[in-house]
Amino acid sequence: MHRDRFYTLSASCPDQVGIIARVSGFIAEHGGWILESSFHADDLTGRYFMRIEIKASSLPFLLAEFRERFRSEIAEPLQMNWTINDSAIKKRVVVLVSKQEHCLYDLLARWQAKELDIEIPCVISNHDTFRGFVEWHGIPFHHVPVTADNKQAAYAEMQRIFDDVRGDTMVLARYMQILSPELCDALAGRIINIHHSFLPSFAGAKPYHQAYTRGVKLIGATCHYVTSELDAGPIIEQDVIRIDHSDSPEDMVRYGKDIEKTVLARGLRYHLEDRVLVHGNKTVVFR
Repeated sequence: MHRDRFYTLSASCPDQVGIIARVSGFIAEHGGWILESSFHADDLTGRYFMRIEIKASSLPFLLAEFRERFRSEIAEPLQMNWTINDSAIKKRVVVLVSKQEHCLYDLLARWQAKELDIEIPCVISNHDTFRGFVEWHGIPFHHVPVTADNKQAAYAEMQRIFDDVRGDTMVLARYMQILSPELCDALAGRIINIHHSFLPSFAGAKPYHQAYTRGVKLIGATCHYVTSELDAGPIIEQDVIRIDHSDSPEDMVRYGKDIEKTVLARGLRYHLEDRVLVHGNKTVVFR
């Protein structure tokens, strides 16, 4: 990763001749220096996807003017869905957790080591278990209990907290509650979950026990966007590990924790670096 400040353009549009020429020509016309570029044409959907990093200091204007010029000259004529983000502005990630600590510990370790160059404005949990650990890191901790009787109010409170801290992304680091459809819709494309199976196999509760009963030889983890349909959102990243007949469900849980941590960290990084473009229920991930 280069250290110079840069802007990241992520876009998709109907496929046609000359897209790269028009976009790169617009950048070159203003003296822009392209640091990295990735492209993909999907023949089945007729959609074109791109991600371009542009050295900020090479442009003669600030990001706001870049956005306006690009919108009128390129994005609207090409019918683009697009975003442009500034590497100098750290993404604000709100972490949700229940009673499983491994993903929370891993994310905070990566954050503290600057491996994930983000802001964590708070952690939210339906249990008070990790308050001391989180506050030791200097991060505010919010205990929002979730019961059968208060779910609507609890999720409204979680959204209020997220909005108050100006969150960009919400990460479910083994948060073992099903979010309300209202919250999923309000933050569509901004909530990331780690599920402890290789989806679409073994969705829902106790996937390792489901895998044991089925006698599978591979178990895995899946990082995906959260939608109102349980464990069915667009997949960002996955990985697997081989097991055999001698492994118990408890063994699988232990093995799986290592995969869950790495898959969540990779998937979150791809999202934060604007490497993930969603189209329907699929993703294009420019690694």
